[in-house]
Amino acid sequence: MSYVIGANCVDVTDRACLDVCPVDCIYVGERKSYINANECIECGACEPECPVDAIFVDRTGRKDEQKAVFIADSIDFFATPLPGRDAPLGDPGGAASVGDLGVDTPLVTAL
Repeated sequence: MSYVIGANCVDVTDRACLDVCPVDCIYVGERKSYINANECIECGACEPECPVDAIFVDRTGRKDEQKAVFIADSIDFFATPLPGRDAPLGDPGGAASVGDLGVDTPLVTAL
């Protein structure tokens, strides 16, 4: 189980979580950031740094309907092609290698 970034992060530009992530698994979209579950080592360093309490552990979010939506959305960000891309992002091995992506999932775009 990894960490997930939820609704409170939409349109928040604070990147404190990125600064403390030891494995660079937090990717930046246009309006929200996303944690790659396959790259996350579950250290928890990001959670207390989030000024808007948007980060939660996915195993605790499954019982909350709104959080469950963002768990699925986080998976979609990496597993399905994002708008303007031909292939899924997948597991690139670190956010720095791809930079800010400037695009979000359809769910976040619609908010």
